[in-house]
This record gives sequence, C-alpha cells and structure tokens, in this order.
Amino acid sequence: MAVEEENSNVYIKLHDAENGIILAMCDEALINSVIEDEDIYINIKDYADFYKGSKIGKDADMPIKSRESIASANIVGNSAIQLAKKWGIICEGNINVAAGIRYAQAYRIDLNM
Repeated sequence: MAVEEENSNVYIKLHDAENGIILAMCDEALINSVIEDEDIYINIKDYADFYKGSKIGKDADMPIKSRESIASANIVGNSAIQLAKKWGIICEGNINVAAGIRYAQAYRIDLNM
C-alpha cells in the first residue's frame, strides 16, 4: 500500500493531445507506488513518466492560461487534489479514494464535435 505525506510536492506534466491538454498530477511521495483497493488498481510506478514533469509546491499557480484547454486530467494524491481543486480543475464530486489515497479523473466533453 502507498504511504503519502501531507503537503508533499507535486509532479505535474502537460501532454499535448488533438483535442486539448492532458493534465497529469501526482504527489511526489506516490511517484513510485502502486495503489490497490478492491476493484481499483492505479500503477503509478510503471507509468511514472506520464506524471513526472515539473515539481511544484502546494502554493503554485496553475501552469496553463485556461482551464478550458484541458481535455482530461489524471490527479493522484492529497496535495495534487488540493491544487487541482484550488485551480478549479476538479470539484469534490470528482474525487475518489483508494487505499486511503485520493485521486480524480476529469474530462471535458465537447458537444459541438
């Protein structure tokens, strides 16, 4: 089971995609972890490169100009969740818990396609 420190630094990486940015955020303390809880399996360890971009602190500003440019977000860990909520990327309803670790996935749906 992953062990997480409160207020840890967060890795953030922006991936360019056809329909916008894929935002990946993960608490530094979790970057080499596998989170398992009943039907949930989040393998950060084998996919660390997906999350491992810049390292930011809990008071960082959002690194992109507009939330609307985010097509999807994958966020793992308490500090990452706090930042994403502060930036308005996710809301409480997006947040789930596995093995005591908070995580969220959010998607923008464009109905004008």
